[in-house]
Amino acid sequence: MLSWAAAFRLRQHFRQSLWAVPLLGAVVGGALAVADLRVEDHLALPREWSYSASTASSVLTTVSGAMIGLLGLVVTVGVLVVQMATGTLSPRFMRLWYRDRLQKLVLAAFAATFAFSFALLREVGPGSVPHLGVTVAGVAVSVDLVLLLLYLDRFVHALRPVAVAAAVARSGLAVLADGADEVVPPARRRGAVVGRARGRATPLLSTRAGAIQAFDAQGIVALATRRDLTCVLRCTVGDFVTAGGVMMDVHGGPSPRDLRRLRGMVALGHERTIDQDPAFAVRIIVDIAIRALSPAVNDPTTATQMINHLGALLEGVGSRAQSERGTVVDADGYLRLAAPTRSWDDYLDLGVSEIRQYGRGSPQTCRRLRAMLTDLDGVVLPARRPAVRRHLAALDEVVRLSFGDGDERRFALMADRQGVGGPSRPSRPPAAERAPGRE
Repeated sequence: MLSWAAAFRLRQHFRQSLWAVPLLGAVVGGALAVADLRVEDHLALPREWSYSASTASSVLTTVSGAMIGLLGLVVTVGVLVVQMATGTLSPRFMRLWYRDRLQKLVLAAFAATFAFSFALLREVGPGSVPHLGVTVAGVAVSVDLVLLLLYLDRFVHALRPVAVAAAVARSGLAVLADGADEVVPPARRRGAVVGRARGRATPLLSTRAGAIQAFDAQGIVALATRRDLTCVLRCTVGDFVTAGGVMMDVHGGPSPRDLRRLRGMVALGHERTIDQDPAFAVRIIVDIAIRALSPAVNDPTTATQMINHLGALLEGVGSRAQSERGTVVDADGYLRLAAPTRSWDDYLDLGVSEIRQYGRGSPQTCRRLRAMLTDLDGVVLPARRPAVRRHLAALDEVVRLSFGDGDERRFALMADRQGVGGPSRPSRPPAAERAPGRE
C-alpha cells in the first residue's frame, strides 16, 4: 500500500511535471479522432464543409507539422524562462513556475491537436475523407494560436520581479489561510505545553537525506492514539535531514511496524516546497531582494518592490494567532503529537535581517524597510510588537553606522513607502526612547 509520504511525492511530481498533462492531451486527441471517424458517415454536413482527399491530406499534414513547431517554440520559451528566472530572480521560484496551469494547458492543446490531426491523416484516401475532422482541426489551430498568444503575454508580464513577488506572496498567504503550517486545526490545540510524553523515547531515523516537505499530522495523531504513543518531531517543515538522522522521538514502546508507518507519514524531497511551508514564500522574496542589492546588480528599486509584497506577507503572519510548538492531546489529556513551528520572531528575522544587512548602504532600501516595520508595528498582535521594534532599533543602528554625514543620516532615517519620492515620515524613536505609556 502506498504510504502518505509516497502519495504526497507523487502528487508533487505530477503538479510540477511538464509531460503529464500534455500526454493526457495527446490521448484525448487520439480518442476524439476515433470518435470522429465513427460519426462521419452518420452526419449530414453542409457543402462548405466538404473537402477533396488531396485538400484534406494537405490541411491535416500542415496542422500536424505546425503543432510540432509550436511545441518546440513553447519548449524554447520555457528554457529561456528558466535561464532568466535563475539568473535575475531566484532558483527557488522555479518550483512554483513549474505548476503554472496555463503552460500545461497550452502544451496539452498542442499535443491534442497534433494527435487528432495525425490520427485522421492516416485514414484519408479515395472515398474516405473525414470532412468534420478537417474542419475541427482548423478550428483547433485557431484556438491553439489564441492560447499561444495568451501564454506569451502571460510570461512576458509574469516574469517581472514585482509580478513574481506578488504571485509568491499570494501563494504564501493562501497557505496561511489554509492553515497548512498548523499541526492541527486550532480548535484542537491546547496551548504550547500540554500533556506529557510517557515511556522511553525511541528515535525514528530517516532512511534517506532530504528536506522535510510535509507531514501527515492527522495520520500521526490517529496512529499515536490507537497505539498509545507520543510522537515528538525534532524538525519542522523545511528542515534538511541527513540519512540516519533522527526525525522524531516516539514514546510508548512502538513496534517496528509502527516506526515504518510513522516514517511513511513524513515526506522528504530534494528541496523545500510551499505546501506546508509559508516561510518558503518569504525566502523567495528575500532572495530576489538581496540579489537586486548585490554590487553586480545594484537595483534598490527592485528591492523596494520586494519589500512591498514582503510586508503584505508578514502582515498576514503577524496578525494571526500561532503557537511556537504545536501540540495535540487525546481525550484523557495525554500528549500525542508535538511539533516545532516557526514563531513570529523567526518569520521577522527571515524577512528583515538580510535585507537590512545587504541594503545598509542604500537610503531607498532603509527608508522603505523602516516604513514596512512601522506599518507592521501598528497591525500585528500586541505581543509581537516588541520584535518589530527590536528590528526598528537595529535598523537605526545600521543607518547610524553606514551614513556618517548628518544630512544623509537624517534622510536615511525617514520612513517612505516608496523608498524615495513618496511622502516621507520622521523616524519613530526606538521603544526604549519613547515616553512611558505612549505607542
